[in-house]
Amino acid sequence: MDWVTAVIFSSLLLGCYDLCIKHAVRDNAVLPVLFLSNLCSATLWIMVIGVDRSQALVVASWLHVTPMTGVQHAMLFGKSALVAGAWTCSYFAMKHLPLSLASPIRSMAPLVTFAGALLLLGERLNGWQAAGVLVTLSSFLGLSLVGRREGIHFERNHWIWILILGTFFNGLSGLYDKFLLGRIGLTAPTLQAWFSIYLAIIFLPLALGWKLRLWPRNHFLWRTSILGVSLFLLLADYLYFSALQNPEAMVSIVSSVRRGSALVSFAGGVFLYREVNGWRKLPAVVGILAGIVLMLVH
Repeated sequence: MDWVTAVIFSSLLLGCYDLCIKHAVRDNAVLPVLFLSNLCSATLWIMVIGVDRSQALVVASWLHVTPMTGVQHAMLFGKSALVAGAWTCSYFAMKHLPLSLASPIRSMAPLVTFAGALLLLGERLNGWQAAGVLVTLSSFLGLSLVGRREGIHFERNHWIWILILGTFFNGLSGLYDKFLLGRIGLTAPTLQAWFSIYLAIIFLPLALGWKLRLWPRNHFLWRTSILGVSLFLLLADYLYFSALQNPEAMVSIVSSVRRGSALVSFAGGVFLYREVNGWRKLPAVVGILAGIVLMLVH
């Protein structure tokens, strides 16, 4: 599978992941959802690593987790801490905002990645690709502004700003992924395995604090969508990391195309969760599609 196809499939799975998040955190405590979904992912990877190390079974090459140095482990822990901050902001914000609005705002993370790729990694886009990035990001912004019709004013809604902060962290994470996979040379399964394990470790004390009622908290209800959060993210991230491993893959393009997941989230928000202003948001959604097509022009 070439890197463009991998990113497109990753974006579809990421949209399903967003739908599961919305279902899992709606009228539910967020911190247990974060911990349990990551615990599921970490448990699967620990089993894979254990089987591989014991040589009890032959593990497929695409699941093989290679040994790392202490410095590389520290780098991956930093990656996990960055994503933990991004997800904490995003999950809480998605609980309180319409999905058809929150997902497009999250999708502006490529703006951060795009700027960093140009300034730090020396990437260059052709005219069509640059136009596609601009059209896509402009459409995301237009989609977000429709939120005013739903009584959500960016300058006064603190959940919007928390979501923007999480989006900024996500953009930085995209740059860091390219560094870890390209410059450091980590493999996709190695990055994903230890990233998942360290995330569960980071969220453990927060989940314990919630359990011990160290702060005012909401009630938690187990939902099968928590497993969906784990499963869809595992598949989406594996394809995403695999794409970034390709030397020809440009992180600015990968991040922008991957955020086409907003189309799936938008449709789910309108048709599954019955969110309003769907037709008013449609022109911006069409703009997102047009921008993605432009970004695929070589």
